[in-house]
Amino acid sequence: MMHTTDGSPGPVPAVPGPEPEIDPAAFDLLPPPADFVPRAYDYYRALRTDRPVHRLSDGSYLLTRYDDLVAAYRNPSVWSSDKTVDFKPKFGDSPLYEHHTTSLVFRDPPDHTRIRKLFQHAFTRKALAALEPRIHALVDGYLDELEDRREMEVVGDFSFKLPVEVVCDMLGVPASDRILIRDWALLILGALEPILPQDRFEAGCRAVEDFKAYLRDQIRHLKAHPSDRRDGEILSALVDAEEDGQKLTELELLHQCIFLLNAGHETSTNMLSHGIHEFLNHPAEIARLRADPGLAESAVEEVLRYHPPIQINNRRALVDTDLSGFAFPTGSMVHLMIGAANRDPDQFPDPDRFDIARRPNRHLSFGLGIHICAGNALARLEGQIAFGKLFDRFPSLNLVAPARLSNRVRFREVTELRIAL
Repeated sequence: MMHTTDGSPGPVPAVPGPEPEIDPAAFDLLPPPADFVPRAYDYYRALRTDRPVHRLSDGSYLLTRYDDLVAAYRNPSVWSSDKTVDFKPKFGDSPLYEHHTTSLVFRDPPDHTRIRKLFQHAFTRKALAALEPRIHALVDGYLDELEDRREMEVVGDFSFKLPVEVVCDMLGVPASDRILIRDWALLILGALEPILPQDRFEAGCRAVEDFKAYLRDQIRHLKAHPSDRRDGEILSALVDAEEDGQKLTELELLHQCIFLLNAGHETSTNMLSHGIHEFLNHPAEIARLRADPGLAESAVEEVLRYHPPIQINNRRALVDTDLSGFAFPTGSMVHLMIGAANRDPDQFPDPDRFDIARRPNRHLSFGLGIHICAGNALARLEGQIAFGKLFDRFPSLNLVAPARLSNRVRFREVTELRIAL
């Protein structure tokens, strides 16, 4: 696997020659086939058709059918998100273990319910309305730069900058630190990949400790200089927040902030990058959006369905159970293959067609049930504004080259996308 200097996976190398035939019975994630990332949807189709419940070499299972994922998401009393057992062999007593077992996304009720309530107010309709002018202004600024330069590397100059600047505003941390935050996020979230080399494990642990120290400094500053608090800033609010007389512990506070900063831009960044790439590969869809700007909402949903930014979620069976007639004993680990479910023809007619007017479009890219992504409304708003403004202002954009993808399996990440006027 190729890696960048910061330890994150490098771009996917080209696979020469004719594409080999896929054997779903032989599929594994430990490691995945060399051509898995560029051919992910081919693999998903083969698995969903021939082996919708597929056992991997470590004894865990892949689920690829839409209805099976919905059933697991909707039954948290049977299918647990808690990772205190699962992450111990991988992370040991490390900072990565501390983060990924304290973070909201890997907690079950009642802790999940308590923690989520404490920062849910950051994503209310009123809070999002207050952010909307800022999102418009940021997008306009990036498009001004594109007009001046006549070309753009989308990831660095647009799709990463927008969500990370918004979430930095929300938390009250300087947007000038966004590169630091991105580097830490890549290392911390990258540790969730099925295979974790030692150097990336060590770099991920350092990233957690550096991120915690950074947030402690920000909290101390805000406490010492209350006049520096901005309207809508939630870091101070989280420090002070109580729910039924309970406050977040310091560790809970730090790790929820890390989670919010990481999750707040990872999904949106990849949604924007994939969306721009797919629109430019489907110019007729650009024409549809320009003719009917009201399609921006359904366009975002189709981008999310077509390329889920997070491709895999996991659950562990707390009791003996069955799914689609398949028996899972207590302790079974299942991988919920979102990228496969989002193209299940039983749910989505003509699933490999990119159709920005697709309705209904009940994709699973933000999860479902109690663990549905807390920031999904913010991500949707960012996408609607970004796609609408970009293609209204520049209807004749061109791809300089196809998007380059990282070799990450859990996250479908665009590492580079160059466009020109």
